[in-house]
Amino acid sequence: MERYLCCVLVCLLGLGLMRTEAFQVEVRDESNKTCIHASMKVNFTITYETTSNKTENITYSAPDEVSTAGSKCGGSEEAPLLVVNFGNNFSLSMNFSSNVTVYSVDAIVFTYNTADSTLFPDAKNKEIFTSVRFVGEPIPMNATYVCLHEEVVTTEDVVQVYWNVSLQAYAQDVQLKKEFHCSDDATTTVAPTTPKVTTSSTAAPTPTPKPVDKPSIGNYKVFKGTETCLMASMGLQLNASLLVDGKTVWTPFNINPNRTNSTGSCDNSTALLRLNDNETTIVEFYFTIKNKNFYLQEVNVTVFNASGFSQRTNSNLSLWEASVGNSYLCHKEQLITVSEDLYVHTFDVQVQPFGVNNATFATAEECFADSDLSFLIPVVVGAVLVFLIILVFISYLIGRRKSRTGYQSV
Repeated sequence: MERYLCCVLVCLLGLGLMRTEAFQVEVRDESNKTCIHASMKVNFTITYETTSNKTENITYSAPDEVSTAGSKCGGSEEAPLLVVNFGNNFSLSMNFSSNVTVYSVDAIVFTYNTADSTLFPDAKNKEIFTSVRFVGEPIPMNATYVCLHEEVVTTEDVVQVYWNVSLQAYAQDVQLKKEFHCSDDATTTVAPTTPKVTTSSTAAPTPTPKPVDKPSIGNYKVFKGTETCLMASMGLQLNASLLVDGKTVWTPFNINPNRTNSTGSCDNSTALLRLNDNETTIVEFYFTIKNKNFYLQEVNVTVFNASGFSQRTNSNLSLWEASVGNSYLCHKEQLITVSEDLYVHTFDVQVQPFGVNNATFATAEECFADSDLSFLIPVVVGAVLVFLIILVFISYLIGRRKSRTGYQSV
């Protein structure tokens, strides 16, 4: 399916995308002040199954006439939400979060209706589907996010292509002149973008030993409405390669749970835990489900310093796996490689991103390092080595005996 979507995407980009208009929307609060301003062009390529059990795709463009019913400005206990409605029960929504220095789009949720006979005349399943993609790129609070080039968002059955994007989620009834451009916009007049992780021919420096003190264990929760939908308990220590006085220095530091806020979101098949350590470090854990098991798929780390901020991501993980409805538990220290210059060390991890009931952890599935069988590994290896030595010795004796027999006189 992913290969099929990639082919569709290549065709779209090769044709220069479909022609579409840009929609512009504003969300206002009770005092009629603008809190969210958005303008963008969007194409959706949707793959679906037909009544003849074949796979087809259609490309649909968001029209210029849309509504924002369901959007919210948010408040002290509620995050802003942009909902763009169009077509026959189609919608595009963006969930936002912020701190003093940055804001971000946490998730992009696209809802489409295969019961629309005009777009899906031969759809096998006539129902409403939801496609969710977590994003989380930090944007300075005093800037408008701008991306003129194409940005592609892919999920299992949908490819979304955005361009000519202008987004301001905390507008406060003013149009900010400062622009924060995406990395693909080649211009010298915009604010610097998040640096990308590049591959160097020079090997990364080896991390220096971590401090003796272990990080404190923090307990974190994510809520869906008033219910707890994700729970986590862990100690976190980061080890980053920083440039100090022209030299590369590995700098370890702990995430302090006493000054760390936890936010995030939950869906039927995906979940996000975002930890914000006093507005200096943001660590995000993205979970997903496969074959009735959940696992950690992606870790994203943003570190703020005097010169701005840097972001590192590893989205090809397969860690912390357990059955949906249970929790994952590992007391041993674990190392997560986020990039060649940033590592995350975890201690005493227990996490449950799905199926949380009564805000308590369910049955724990322990990692192998914690199991009673882990000590058998060196024992088994030692036994195998002893057996091989004995086998070689016996073979030597047999060979020597046959050699002597061959030289006996008749």
